[in-house]
Amino acid sequence: MRVYKAGGVTLLPSNDINAIIVTLGDKPAMETETRTRINENGRVVIPASFRKALGIRAGDEVLLRIEDDELRITTLKRRLQQAQRLVRRYVKPSTSLADELIAERREAAKHE
Repeated sequence: MRVYKAGGVTLLPSNDINAIIVTLGDKPAMETETRTRINENGRVVIPASFRKALGIRAGDEVLLRIEDDELRITTLKRRLQQAQRLVRRYVKPSTSLADELIAERREAAKHE
């Protein structure tokens, strides 16, 4: 059985019925489970309560990724937040990366 995880949503397929469990991080955000089917166009509806829990709104662009035989769905906002957390581990809080980049570009321009 393949388990599909997507930005806090876990999809557990079984024959023709899928269970969706919403989690934020590693802990369940709510004890809700639903059944859904993938239609002939390959579409699946994410229930409103799940979208609300994950902050997904109509028209939001999402990223799809296959990782470890799992389909993962995340929003661009969540991906940006992950990247910012990663960078913060290596950059001092008082450091402005934008200011450093501008200074480097100005220095490089002097030598052109």
